[in-house]
Amino acid sequence: MESNFIDYVKICCRSGKGGRGSTHMRRVKYNPNGGPDGGNGGRGGHVILRGNRNYWTLLHLRYERHVFAGNGQNGSRNKSTGADGADKVIDVPCGTVAYDAETGEYLCDITRDGQEVILLRGGRGGLGNYNFCTPTRKAPRFAQPGEPMQEKMIILELKLLADVGLVGFPNAGKSTLLASVSAAKPKIANYPFTTMEPNLGIVSYREGKSFVMADIPGIIEGASEGKGLGLRFLRHIERNSVLLFMVPGDTDDIRREYEILLSELKTFNPDMLDKERILAITKCDLLDEELISMLETGLPSDVPHIFISAVTGYGVSQLKDLLWQALNSSNARISAADGGATDSLVHRNMSSNELAEINAAEGEISVPEMEEEEYEELEDFEYEFDDEP
Repeated sequence: MESNFIDYVKICCRSGKGGRGSTHMRRVKYNPNGGPDGGNGGRGGHVILRGNRNYWTLLHLRYERHVFAGNGQNGSRNKSTGADGADKVIDVPCGTVAYDAETGEYLCDITRDGQEVILLRGGRGGLGNYNFCTPTRKAPRFAQPGEPMQEKMIILELKLLADVGLVGFPNAGKSTLLASVSAAKPKIANYPFTTMEPNLGIVSYREGKSFVMADIPGIIEGASEGKGLGLRFLRHIERNSVLLFMVPGDTDDIRREYEILLSELKTFNPDMLDKERILAITKCDLLDEELISMLETGLPSDVPHIFISAVTGYGVSQLKDLLWQALNSSNARISAADGGATDSLVHRNMSSNELAEINAAEGEISVPEMEEEEYEELEDFEYEFDDEP
């Protein structure tokens, strides 16, 4: 059964072309040489991205692959300007990033509800012939055509907005922790890759405070080479302020597993290593105090650590305190004005591997042909008479 969680989609966008200016000449009964009065053409419609907090995936765009704005109308007599083309607004969940599907170039980022970004601008309308009237050229019989439309293949990629991101191997206890500290109900089972899509949960803290925790599918050694589920879901913790690394207490070498996870994150995006990090040793209900003391001597010294058990609740309260302190540190301060994105967030272009993977999954999108517009030829120009008395 296909999941409803769609975190990327490829669409074809086209803005509207501008309307052409009019070459109308005013000739009425008592003013046979009224001069040029052709109006300007209307502006073509824009393609606009708009943040909408009522969406949480890009599922609604999976079946709407063509997004076309309206064309501007042509100018007409009496210096009448043509109507502007209708803008096309694409509602997306907060945290959506747009890329050029051909080059992988970063285009824009939507992080706030109601935020609007013009993705493709509509063509400007052409000027009517009355704009070209001069003392030495009183009857110009030409006008400007409208500017052409813009067309581009766009990849929209959703990156969940959360405060804390869980990083670990399969069966590290990430979903169990999320279920124990929040109302989220992720799938939990005793086999690898139980979690196949990201989950969000709101963790309650003291005095009514709370923060958002994101659980992503487990990664394994060699994920950067496509093993397991690859690095596809790591995009969802790029915005997180704090990364909580989770390694089971029954692991042979906790330090080595932590370093493998760090290496995979560095391969995906080196900037992720600048985030606040905490190491949680999970499943400690299987360990006694003596074994915990022995394991503590071999843990990395450059990251705070804590022993927890999500099943029994051992160390969970202390973990919340540690996470809250990390979230409020100077290095992990979240800008509320940016909707959860840090001020220092720098977007990178999509890598060739990511681009090839998404284009292969989405396939080719057919592009309907544009209808050719018939322009007035100057040699076929004829005066038009107004019906005014």
